[in-house]
Amino acid sequence: MNTTTAVAPLTTQDADALIAAAQRAAEAAGVTISVTVLDAGGHLLAFRRDDRAVLISGETSTRKAFTALQLNAPTADLVDAVQPGGLFHTLPTALDRPLLFIAGGVPVHRDGRLIGAIGVGGGAPEQDHGFATAALETLA
Repeated sequence: MNTTTAVAPLTTQDADALIAAAQRAAEAAGVTISVTVLDAGGHLLAFRRDDRAVLISGETSTRKAFTALQLNAPTADLVDAVQPGGLFHTLPTALDRPLLFIAGGVPVHRDGRLIGAIGVGGGAPEQDHGFATAALETLA
């Protein structure tokens, strides 16, 4: 008998709240960003690119979110893993989009379970990580 308790999925309202929080944090720092939120299956729930952000920041935010989701870890914690001799140095890329090991992608959990991910691109990697992490507080 399966006694697993269901966990509410990440909703579009959650995604909108995450994006708004990341944007507020970035605006306070004077940084223009793109933000992507994916559900647990890797499907796009929401995306927002500031009009002043560079175009590639949108792809970057999506790949950061995808990487955090696939590996269930903040991308900031994975940077060393892709260096020569690192755990993921020879990780094959047989996925529909390549992984991106740059800070700014963070998995989203509810009741200890993975329900999605947020990725932020446009600032320095450390800034992007901070914006994504700050956004998670909206779901706490």
